[in-house]
Amino acid sequence: MDISLFDYHLPSELIAQYPLEQRAESRMLILDRDDGAMTDSQFTHFPEALNAGDCLVINDTSVFPARLQGGKRSDTNSSGGAVEIFLVRRIEIDTSETSARHWRALAKPGRRLKEGEAIIFGDDDSRAVTLRHKYNDGSWEVAFADSNTESEIISRFGSAPLPPYIHRDAGAEDILRYQTVFADLEKAGAVAAPTAGLHFTEKILSALQAKGVRVVKITLHVGPGTFKPVQVQRVEEHTVDPEWAAISSETAEVINKTKAEGGKVVAVGTTVTRTLEYVAQKTGAVEPFSGMVDLYIRPGFEFRVVDSLLTNFHLPKSSLLILVSALAGREIAGRDIVMRAYEHAIAAQYRFYSYGDCMFIR
Repeated sequence: MDISLFDYHLPSELIAQYPLEQRAESRMLILDRDDGAMTDSQFTHFPEALNAGDCLVINDTSVFPARLQGGKRSDTNSSGGAVEIFLVRRIEIDTSETSARHWRALAKPGRRLKEGEAIIFGDDDSRAVTLRHKYNDGSWEVAFADSNTESEIISRFGSAPLPPYIHRDAGAEDILRYQTVFADLEKAGAVAAPTAGLHFTEKILSALQAKGVRVVKITLHVGPGTFKPVQVQRVEEHTVDPEWAAISSETAEVINKTKAEGGKVVAVGTTVTRTLEYVAQKTGAVEPFSGMVDLYIRPGFEFRVVDSLLTNFHLPKSSLLILVSALAGREIAGRDIVMRAYEHAIAAQYRFYSYGDCMFIR
């Protein structure tokens, strides 16, 4: 399939730059896969779309302040020497040999940086990140001296890692709003929010549980690859970046029980969808899991677990839009259904992307 099939034009004014004052006030486009019928609704009505015995699966990862603003040792206080370090994921090393904390990271401006350089934060040279190694893809291995230095720099000099299509600096409200209400702060590791979860409130979750909907959690630490466009002409040739995920035995048991009893498994977001389907590839059942997930879902994929999907609207030519099209129907039909839904959403002036509205595919 040609990637142009997943392209569309979005007026820039429809890209949400700020969250709504109330999370659950988002609009929700309901899309029926069977006939492509669309219904304009509000997320406050989401509990009405599920039934007792269904299972809602959420991602409890938490976003940490991964965007660090520092400078080179010789010109830390010079505006021309500013360096941004964007932490992606921690690299596991043999801690018996060193107390240093290693990360995969992005750094800019990259053309002026060299291996071995120290990036300083504030006016204390001891608060530094060392550029250890530059990978072929342009990313870096960086190292904090120890866990205390790592914690201090991230907490004092980090900011919310807002997506590139939000054209403003992160503010104080983003620390709270670019985070789901069910995020587990002990599971910090995401550099992008699982945005379908941003619409939920404790009231909505309580309403679902009161109705008899089972709510369970998985964890997937969303990486920057979630914003990476497909850059090959043929959709089949694309690959996705691996991300760390975990499923507990309790969650796996509830999901499998739901499937066995005929209930629907409803994924909150593409992160949940990829995690569940990755684990179920071999046996069709969900099993306890901890490790890297790199499943690329495209039209023709056989879904074994997920029946319905709550998701935000996604970037053109993105692997996430391709995944949504795969769930909506087999081969090209799913793409047609989804692109018509996007055309409708644009005409109806839905708000798009991370802080935007959502779509429920059932």
